[in-house]
Amino acid sequence: MVTQRMPVEIKDVDEFVKISEKAEYCAVKRLKDIVKLKIRTPRKLYTLKVKPSQTDEVLKKLQCEVREI
Repeated sequence: MVTQRMPVEIKDVDEFVKISEKAEYCAVKRLKDIVKLKIRTPRKLYTLKVKPSQTDEVLKKLQCEVREI
């Protein structure tokens, strides 16, 4: 039986960037007032919510493939 796990929300950008070293990809979901970044590692899904003005700055630091969804 496969159990579904909830994504882990990260609040710190530096920690999110460090986790991205092990990630397969980063999915970017742009909403009206916030942007959700989701990185998929082999074991977990991590999320980070940022303001649209900060998005490009964070994406430049990531060390994995970036996908817009």
